[in-house]
Amino acid sequence: MSSPKHIAVIMDGNGRWAKARGHNRVFGHVRGMKTVRKTVECAAELGLEQLTLFALSNENWSRPEFEILSLMKILRKFLKTELKFLLKNNIRLITIGDISRLPEDIQAMLAETKKATETNDGLCLCLAISYGSKQEIRSAVQRIARKAVSDPSFIDKISTETISDELETAELSDPDMIIRTSGEYRLSNFLLFQAAYSELYFTDKLWPDFSKQDFIEAIDWYHSRERRFGKTSAQVHTQNTSPEISL
Repeated sequence: MSSPKHIAVIMDGNGRWAKARGHNRVFGHVRGMKTVRKTVECAAELGLEQLTLFALSNENWSRPEFEILSLMKILRKFLKTELKFLLKNNIRLITIGDISRLPEDIQAMLAETKKATETNDGLCLCLAISYGSKQEIRSAVQRIARKAVSDPSFIDKISTETISDELETAELSDPDMIIRTSGEYRLSNFLLFQAAYSELYFTDKLWPDFSKQDFIEAIDWYHSRERRFGKTSAQVHTQNTSPEISL
């Protein structure tokens, strides 16, 4: 199997990691940011094309105010301190999610960072912030419906590609693999449409403990998988071994 082009990560377990050490949840989020840096660094070193990190879900806004304020503080620090790292490593930053719910200063910082890195052609780092896949699909359907209202013939032209093009991830390929840390076995409203054929990798490691070696082991596991996309194993094998025919 070829190497993955796009890996998405559900970074879970910060709160439990902190609680196990007698600290509040915020301490876990702070330590989790160090893991973010290591993971992004490893992805760039391995030549990965796209990395999506689930940083904040729509549902997370219902958490205690103190935790939300602390998460915003951590995000501010990340944007202030990591720009040099992104530029040095030729990393382009993009986001998906309802950024309008973020404080205005953070919206401005995100816009500045995306602008500063937009010509970088190495790793594309996508932060899913204030993101929910059901909401994303709903918005895509609304846009498609508006087109159909103005042009009824458009209905017959709607394909899965049409939907993909209306999703926030339109410029990204579908994730080859989704990693979730902390021992939970669910997608939690993350890339539901895009994950149709993603390989799902679950690890008991809590996010602050997830190391570069763990990331590499996940990719090694991916290489052991046979991605059939609805075909039989024999068909995939024949397709991969058929000699090239010259005309």
